[in-house]
Amino acid sequence: MIDLSKFAIVLVAPRQPGNIGAVCRAMANFGVTDLRLVNPCDRFHPEAVKFAVDAKLLLGQASLHETLSDALADLTMSIALTRRCGRLRGELYPIAEVQPLITTLPEQSRIGLVFGREDCGLSTEEVAQCSHAATIPTSGVLGSTGSLNLAQAVVVTLYEMSCERTYEKHECFDSVEPLPPQNDTDALMSQVDQLVDLVGYTNPSRPEVFSGMLRSLLAKARPNVKELNMLRGVVEQLSKSVQGWPG
Repeated sequence: MIDLSKFAIVLVAPRQPGNIGAVCRAMANFGVTDLRLVNPCDRFHPEAVKFAVDAKLLLGQASLHETLSDALADLTMSIALTRRCGRLRGELYPIAEVQPLITTLPEQSRIGLVFGREDCGLSTEEVAQCSHAATIPTSGVLGSTGSLNLAQAVVVTLYEMSCERTYEKHECFDSVEPLPPQNDTDALMSQVDQLVDLVGYTNPSRPEVFSGMLRSLLAKARPNVKELNMLRGVVEQLSKSVQGWPG
């Protein structure tokens, strides 16, 4: 069974205080205490306090962030919850298939579950900042949009993470080498973006296509700290070598 205390719930621009409170209540029921709020509404609004019930302490403990990248900086893995699929959103896992990805992580890893706005969810750019993306399948009948209320989505996701399941163990992912936090991966992404700009590889009107594919590749490869540092060194040297290159 996964230790849920290693999870962080990240809410991007929540606009209804009651939803923040209801999320706190859901977190408390599953033993999750790390709440990260990106540009939220008033977390101490009476409605938030009311819906938090006995989990009011989590409202005060929540960390505030101006950007999603800042909220994800120290996490090993980040999973965007979204109902929308598309070429730019990469591979979209059904929520029940996320747990096997997590069970292969080193013990000290921290995982972020990222949820978007009540009305429009996460943007494509925000999904691209996460290492993985997942969806909660629904029937979408009776005129439903197929999306859940924010607090409902958090409850379902944490329940899926808490379910005890048995998976085949893959030795290739059984390394004790720590995986890098997301800010190190972001630094590599920034270096690569600069390099491909230098050599004129990307389409200037759609740079997010390349960035999304690269992040997906890194998420699948899961380089450890030493490997990522090696990649950063190689990219840095390549960038120096092509300075002034006419293309």
